[in-house]
Amino acid sequence: MASTLQKFIHSLDLRALPRVLQIQSGIYCQDSIYEMFGNEFSLSTEEVIKVIGFKINKLIASICENNEVSQFSAKVELPLNFPGLYKVVADKTPYVSIEEIARKVSIGPTRFGHPSFYSAKDIKLENFTIKHDEQITFNSVEEVHGIMAVNCVVVRNNQSHSLTLPLSQEGEFYECEDDQMYTLKEIAEWKIPKGRNRIVKLSTTLHMWDSSSPLPQNFDGCLILMPVYEVQAVMKFRKDIIHILSDLDVEVKDVTDHYDISSFLQPLSLEDIFERTSKEFPMVAQIMEGPSGNQKPYNLLSTGKEIVIYKKYQAARVLASEMRSDSSKRHYLIPMSYKGKFKRRPREFPTAYDLEIVRNEKEHLHVVATKAFTSPHKELFSVSVGDQFLVQQCQTSEVLYEGGKKLIDVLACEQILSDSYKKVLLPMYMEGGFVEVVHDKKQYHLSEICKEFHLPFNVKVSVRDLSIEKDVLAAAPGLQFEEEITDSYLLISSASSPEESWEIPVYRLHMLVHLLNKNVQTVAPPVTRTTVEEVSEEEYYMLRRYENLTLHPPPRPPKKPTTAPPPTFAVPKQDVSDVLQAPKNFYVDTTRKLCSDQDAAVLELQVSCQNDLVHCENKDVTGKATLVETTVAKGLERNYEAEEDEDEEHDYSYIDENIIENIRKVFHGTSIRNEHTVSKGRR
Repeated sequence: MASTLQKFIHSLDLRALPRVLQIQSGIYCQDSIYEMFGNEFSLSTEEVIKVIGFKINKLIASICENNEVSQFSAKVELPLNFPGLYKVVADKTPYVSIEEIARKVSIGPTRFGHPSFYSAKDIKLENFTIKHDEQITFNSVEEVHGIMAVNCVVVRNNQSHSLTLPLSQEGEFYECEDDQMYTLKEIAEWKIPKGRNRIVKLSTTLHMWDSSSPLPQNFDGCLILMPVYEVQAVMKFRKDIIHILSDLDVEVKDVTDHYDISSFLQPLSLEDIFERTSKEFPMVAQIMEGPSGNQKPYNLLSTGKEIVIYKKYQAARVLASEMRSDSSKRHYLIPMSYKGKFKRRPREFPTAYDLEIVRNEKEHLHVVATKAFTSPHKELFSVSVGDQFLVQQCQTSEVLYEGGKKLIDVLACEQILSDSYKKVLLPMYMEGGFVEVVHDKKQYHLSEICKEFHLPFNVKVSVRDLSIEKDVLAAAPGLQFEEEITDSYLLISSASSPEESWEIPVYRLHMLVHLLNKNVQTVAPPVTRTTVEEVSEEEYYMLRRYENLTLHPPPRPPKKPTTAPPPTFAVPKQDVSDVLQAPKNFYVDTTRKLCSDQDAAVLELQVSCQNDLVHCENKDVTGKATLVETTVAKGLERNYEAEEDEDEEHDYSYIDENIIENIRKVFHGTSIRNEHTVSKGRR
């Protein structure tokens, strides 16, 4: 039976793909030409197409009143990147079975794919009874003992109960209220059931409204969203993928059961290729839909081009991010074959516990304190801004606690004095701030850093990789190596000119190919080119989320005694908005200034401190811990920048002793002025 393309797609289950459709009638018939996404093609009556996929392309929105479309509302088109955060309004129409929920609602591994429902009646299972109106969270769909079922969780009395519901379970199921906020893109991908519209409420106002916005100014009501799908299909005599919007005015008929589906080209994704056995490689394929991007090798993978796929494998990468104070950080995946070299950059440590984590037996960790800390125990050391330490080891120490003695974890260090060393103990729970002093002038390859040091690790490129046409890492002001990951890759080359081969990521590159019945001329792949892959913000967080799921979490840092007197800071932290805040990253991307006279730099810092103190004098003069912390960071940074400009070979230590001593004097002078101002205010 014929139906409109839109009605057919709305009722189609992704698991039923591919489907063969025959064009029945409509505006686009009798050899009409239809152009979409740059592809021009003909849709004739009785033409057959094979649908291989579909996804939401845009949303048609109407203003909603009392869960109905307002009679005065015009339909507007919203792109998926339309700004704003939205709350999903629970659908009042019930689902009649678990099978209907599994077929129409997106259930997946991410937090977006865990919808919640409640039953209008009790559901009695073998060892558990789900009460009516009790929230049921759906986590995944899988086969259990030969029966398709949904894995669910019910939380009762703060205890989670895992159970399975067969798809055949019938009843009256309603959506639970969802208090989370989502972007339109997230709603389109996860929160619009098949064959249903979705009502959403705008939770955040649009900051940049203008006359071109499709919504009224200051709109904060509800919208009814109707999805428009982009259908991916294959035609019989074309070697590329065509894209059709589901609101195209044509009627279609499903003829899958009466048609030889193998007569169409079989598009394969990179995931499909990766799932093939190793014995099937190498293979020749033709690209049906190439990736976007002008970075090699993506700019070489155009539609119609033939490639050789030599093998599949897992390869190690280091996930790195630029060290910037703003939000425009770029993220990279660096292969172990990268031939450039790196110099170390100082690291920041927020607690004493972090010092223990990165402590290395091969060298003493040398740090400078950027925050003051007063210990509640006389047996332990109180830290002042500018104090320098060599980190030794973790151990236990006895302290007086509630009239008795108690063993606690401490970090043994040596305080560096002007002409000697002093053994001190820092509590592991100490919330301070430390910056590393780097004396190591060696240049490291990437593999050496991963082998010898604990990640995260801060570096800067000192020798770029000359085998890469444009080494993007060399232009970065600094890089933080965050973690080492393992990912899936295919090794490919051009079939027509196989002078070099490339590694392409399986799960981050959208590309469709079909296999050709051709023999590979050379089984051994040519030389592999090194590629530094830049990843988007979304891909970066997905990589970190996936990798962290496979790792055991680090042990929690020890807590300070709950009943002991709380530690007090030498200089109380000021809570006013105009006090300078410490940067998120120690090294920021600023214009470098030559500063050959270090005393002049310190004098400028002192003037800056005094100006800030005068500015805040009439507001709150309880302390300047944050200000002094920023002063230390700025002093260390300027010293680093000056030495870097003076020495192109990077042959330097990062922090000069005179700078640290002068910063300590700045802090001491600041404290004296604070005490004077406070006493004056009291009088």
